[in-house]
Amino acid sequence: MAELPRVTVIATVLNEVETIGNLISSFAQQTLFNIEIIIVDGGSSDGTWERLQQFAAQEPRLRPIRDESCNLRSSPGPIARGRNRAIQESTGTVIACADAGCGYAPGWVERLTAPIVAGDAEYTLGGSYIDPAQATVWDVAAAPFLGIKLRPEGLRKSCTTRSMGMSKSLWKRVGGFPEVNLFGEDTLFDLRARELTIPVFPEGAMARYNPRFTLRSAAEKLGLYATSDGVLGVRRMRLVRNLMRCAAQVAALIALRWTFVPLLLVALLEICFAFEHDVRGVFNRRFVKLVPARVLFSLMAPWIVSFNHIAGSITGQNRRNPQNSRA
Repeated sequence: MAELPRVTVIATVLNEVETIGNLISSFAQQTLFNIEIIIVDGGSSDGTWERLQQFAAQEPRLRPIRDESCNLRSSPGPIARGRNRAIQESTGTVIACADAGCGYAPGWVERLTAPIVAGDAEYTLGGSYIDPAQATVWDVAAAPFLGIKLRPEGLRKSCTTRSMGMSKSLWKRVGGFPEVNLFGEDTLFDLRARELTIPVFPEGAMARYNPRFTLRSAAEKLGLYATSDGVLGVRRMRLVRNLMRCAAQVAALIALRWTFVPLLLVALLEICFAFEHDVRGVFNRRFVKLVPARVLFSLMAPWIVSFNHIAGSITGQNRRNPQNSRA
């Protein structure tokens, strides 16, 4: 019987001392035991590196690497550089990408990489979800606008490195993760990978994301992603759709001088936009708080996306994220 290819699980961290324990615990509990775990630290100053060393002493499969070039001071794309460094150092021929802010069910690695291990695919996408029962109101409100599901069942066809699998040979043919931008390395990798192969979306391979958003931090996260899209020049149709929503809202308000009908129509459309992806997850015991928050965030989203996308395309610069600000 042929020996199965080895899987390497990778992640990058920078000032993640509060979340690193949950990540390592998730990896240690994986049902696919013969894995290698490589975590690249970009020069943390909050104790993350020290915690990684402690975990490595207890978990022989974990290999932490400290590389301070994986930081905005040294690279315009520190996250991509960290992922590339981890894959370069890997001994596995199959790669599973993860993120520090997530937790992973025991069967995650096995499900995510099974099509690649079996030789049926070179590229898999698992997606991510949040648990509405444990999430903040603004986690739930912002979820669909950040490509996040409210339940682990089913498929999430989003290109996020919170849960992304690939053969090492595909990574080489793509040219690695583009080290050109703070965010969006997964989007660019996905675009290039799809020119070479068709992704597979395995069930049960979602990452459990736990952002703990407030209204402000959720809006900032959406703005960071939109700025990155503008800098990279991607998702232009998304910008057009959001500009059209902004224009419709303004036109409906102006039309109130003569009639309320346009405002009513826009309100109905915005409610559809707010709940089109995950209505079952929102209508739970916290209905009274969740529904108004979702509607409010849906109204804000086109303005946040449009402003930040345009700003990114004009300035060509990303805003710093909290982790890099502390480094």
